Amino acid sequence: MREVRARLAATEVEYISGKVFFTTCSDLNMLKKLKSAERLFLLIKKQFPLISSVSKGKLFNEMQRLINEDPGSWLNAISIWKNLLELDAKKEKLSQRDDNQLKRKVGENEIIIAKKLKIEQMQKIEENRDCQLEKQIEEETLEQRDVTTKSENFQEEFQNDIEKAIDTHNQKDLTFRVSCRCSGTIRKAFTAQEVGKVIGIAIMKHFGWKADLRNPKLEIFIHLNDVYSVVGIPMFRVPLASRAYIKTAGLRSTIAWAMASLADIKAGAFVLDPMCGLGTILLEAAKEWPDVYYVGADVSDSQLLGTWDNLKAAGLEDKIELLKVSVIELPLPSESVDIIISDIPFGKKFKLGRDIKSILQEMERVLHVGGTIVLLLSEDHHRRLTDCKESSIPFNSKDSHTDEPGIKKCLNPEEKTGASKTVSTSFEARNHEFLDRMSPFGSLLPVECYKVSLGKTDAFICKYKKSHSSGL
Repeated sequence: MREVRARLAATEVEYISGKVFFTTCSDLNMLKKLKSAERLFLLIKKQFPLISSVSKGKLFNEMQRLINEDPGSWLNAISIWKNLLELDAKKEKLSQRDDNQLKRKVGENEIIIAKKLKIEQMQKIEENRDCQLEKQIEEETLEQRDVTTKSENFQEEFQNDIEKAIDTHNQKDLTFRVSCRCSGTIRKAFTAQEVGKVIGIAIMKHFGWKADLRNPKLEIFIHLNDVYSVVGIPMFRVPLASRAYIKTAGLRSTIAWAMASLADIKAGAFVLDPMCGLGTILLEAAKEWPDVYYVGADVSDSQLLGTWDNLKAAGLEDKIELLKVSVIELPLPSESVDIIISDIPFGKKFKLGRDIKSILQEMERVLHVGGTIVLLLSEDHHRRLTDCKESSIPFNSKDSHTDEPGIKKCLNPEEKTGASKTVSTSFEARNHEFLDRMSPFGSLLPVECYKVSLGKTDAFICKYKKSHSSGL
């Protein structure tokens, strides 16, 4: 939601269960620059969910009504989709022709200037060659007229192409494929294949389009769940999440970009990923915020080699420095880093209790006061850290000081807070033993937390600010 507002000047922005709906006047070139979206669709319909408690026959009729009730909205959406794609292709073609035409004109002008200089020199030497001069000027005029005629012909050709593009919704040779996703209670009643078949038959009957499962001109996406029924057309064949500049994928690029965007990176900052893996977070950050000093660290040779290959493929080998070091022994001075962004390991080899405590303590040490940490935490990580308050704080004790400002907010990453950046020294002294026991949150205040999907598993992006010197 933040990105479409900022990058696309979007209006009517709405979020519903994993999807963002918005209106924009941006062209396709701007839409292609979206970094947080997996895929982009042109919306045909969005309506209330189907009632799964009715019979299968009634549900089939409800699905068919997605097409039957308002076929005009389908044709209008298809027309807009075709016009956008075809005009985008024409724009690229026009840009290439303009470049070539400009080169030709520059060359022609250089020839004309050279000829005029030569004529002037000859005129000074031989004044009796006026006839030859007039002839040459006439030739140059004809050349210029020829260039103008070619330009007019091209503009006429381009206008004809636009008119053809606008009339494409009446074509009967359009091929299509239906991609369907069902979730919630509707998934128990139907498979995605059954829904796709029902919708496909209805489309063929109404519009006369032909089904093609392998190489269709048009893909129609349908998502049915307990919140809404959505029908749309993917704007691009290749998902936005597939970055051309990433050679070997590690963490999902959309998640990596979202983490970097939450870190509020400013020019001149020192940004560290102490467990960089294949470097996806650093790649996404460096592409979007280039004027920053980036360092990636990892203990694995194979991961660092993969990162280096990715940096070279993206042309960022001079932007990001790599170190082979352990995350719990960073060769950096205390409070020397502005921002830390990292994906905490999820694997079985990772010892959740001991390792995550050591990792976060070292991150806390190298981060300067006021600095930001953005972490991707598994559900187990997140549960363990949030459970610290329940297992460690004697809330019913008279000495618990639960009325002190910020203590509950400090321990709950899911709660957005405007807590003060400083904690009183007397409060620190009274709770030093407690903070040591429940570390690593001695000086890290939670700011934001978002649940995200990684496909088969869910995770949390959590943002923290360092409020005071940790003394580690």
